[in-house]
Amino acid sequence: MFYQMLIRLFLSVCGLGLADYLLDGIRFDHFSTLFWAALLLGVANTFVRPVLVFFTLPITVLTLGFFLIVINAAVLGLVAAVLSGFHVAGFWSALLAWLIVAVTHSVAGVFLGRKKS
Repeated sequence: MFYQMLIRLFLSVCGLGLADYLLDGIRFDHFSTLFWAALLLGVANTFVRPVLVFFTLPITVLTLGFFLIVINAAVLGLVAAVLSGFHVAGFWSALLAWLIVAVTHSVAGVFLGRKKS
């Protein structure tokens, strides 16, 4: 279990680093900030995101689930707002950064395989 959490953290660091490299709207001041952003993003996805999903359930149902994309970008923006040294230019930068992190996790999942518990 600890091993899986470290892998997810590493994948988030890689995805956020790739987003920093590819996007002009995402910037990290230091590599350590990249690590802390990945860690805080994992915590926010575990605790904050489910609360946001619950409270926005009616609009999520009306938009057939597309509002979840807005929530994911908002969580990334929240992490940037809380963590100094992590800068997001706006909603579209946060959305594209979230997409890069999600694709990084998906591609790694294909290569690493999913372990059934």
